Parts: sequence; structure tokens; C-alpha cells
Amino acid sequence: MIAQLLAAAVALTTAQAPRAASPSVALPFPSGDVQTYNIIQWDPNQLPRIYERSDQLPLTDEELTKLSQAGFEPAQLVKMIEERRCACDASADGLIRLKKAGVDKTVLAAVSRHGLAPNRQLDILVTLDFTGESRTAREAFLYFFVDDGDITRVFSANLPELLQRRNSHETMVDRSDIMVARTVRRIQLAGHVPLKTYGAHRVMVAASASPTLTHPSQLTPQERAKAQTYTFDYPRASLQSLCRLTAGYRRDAVLAYKWNFEGSRFECEWN
Repeated sequence: MIAQLLAAAVALTTAQAPRAASPSVALPFPSGDVQTYNIIQWDPNQLPRIYERSDQLPLTDEELTKLSQAGFEPAQLVKMIEERRCACDASADGLIRLKKAGVDKTVLAAVSRHGLAPNRQLDILVTLDFTGESRTAREAFLYFFVDDGDITRVFSANLPELLQRRNSHETMVDRSDIMVARTVRRIQLAGHVPLKTYGAHRVMVAASASPTLTHPSQLTPQERAKAQTYTFDYPRASLQSLCRLTAGYRRDAVLAYKWNFEGSRFECEWN
């Protein structure tokens, strides 16, 4: 009996003893509303749908509109877009144009989801051919001007700096003339040209002695007369956006140690 009373007294004393206050911790979390998520619903076996892509070229806005107006069902068009992708204008204006042309809303949703990423830049390959046994170019700089909306993008090549390189793979022999074999030095440069606007663009390729040109208007009348201008249509989306610029130089008839700028060729391809 005495043992039971002592045990009860000890238990009562322990229950009434003050507890040490837990230290307050400043947590880096807001004290407002709380949202709870059930992570059991995160089933890793629920993989996203796999689309079987076709080897056909992507559809375009014009082709999609033509198929829709020809009576193809929306489900058929959605299936085609899933298989072939769409090099379409998926911007707000582009979707509005397709809607006004009668394209179904489910097809518009497929265009928005499966459309190719919009082009942000041109991949460009520059080829410079120097024909003849010379050492330097008469015009030391080659310029490549591209209009891009309200700005002009300027790219330049310092030819003396390029020609200082001595790479054996850059030299070849032109035997197109059976009587005279000509040495050709071919230098190739690959890079990217950022463009922010789509549609028609103008290009000017010019040789100049000035190293500080920032606009075609700064070319001399003689340099402008020898320059070439080109136009190309820059699509909003495509699988490939490759342009090739080739510039030719030939040994001067009088000053044999110099090359003259003879002209250029510019072409682009999309698919």
C-alpha cells in the first residue's frame, strides 16, 4: 500500500513539473495559406504519350488550310499533325488566321502543341575562294549586311587575318582549264545569324577597304557598284534553315600579289 502511494506521488510530481520551452525556429516559409498534395497520385508508370513520327515533311499553314477546306475531318488533321509536325505560325496572329480560314479548334490546339519551334537564327556557311598565287586582298574586308526589321545586322571578315593562316587543307588545284592549272585557296567559316523578324529579307555582300562600316550607306560608290544584293524569305518555322554565302577573289591582272573581289553567290534552303 505504501509503495503504491509513493508511486502515485512520483507520477503526480512528474506530471506537474514544468517542461522546458522548445526553442523557436525561424522557418523560411510563409505563414499564410497551405496547400496539401497527395504524392501517392504521382504514378511513375503513367508515361506521356509517344507519337510515331512520319518521315514526310511537316505540314504548312497553307497545306493545313487546304486540307481543312477540302473536307478532311478534324481528327484526321490532328493525326497528321501528330505524325508529321507542323511548320506553322503558332503565334496568336497565326492561329487567328487559321481560325478565320475555317480550321477546327481541335486542329488549332494540335498546331499549338506539335508545331515546330520558331526559327531564331540562320545557320550560315561562308566560303571564300582565292584563285591564283597572290598574298593579300585589294579590299581587306568583306561585309555581309542583313536587314532585320528596324535594324541592320552587319557581319565582317578581316581577310588579311584569315589569310595569315597556313592550313594545307585549304589549298587545292583548279584543273578546269586543261591548259592552265590554277591554285585555289578555299577558306570556310560556319556560324549563326540571329534574326528576329520573319518574311522577306534583303542581303548585301560587299568588299571594302574600311574596317569600321556599320551600314551599307557608308560604302563608297565604287564599292557599292561591285556589291551584290539578294532577297530571301525567312520562314517562321522549319526543320532546317541553312544559307550559303560564297565570295570569289581572283588575282589582279596588274598587281599579281593582290586578289580582287569578283563577286558572290547567296542561297538559302528550308524544309
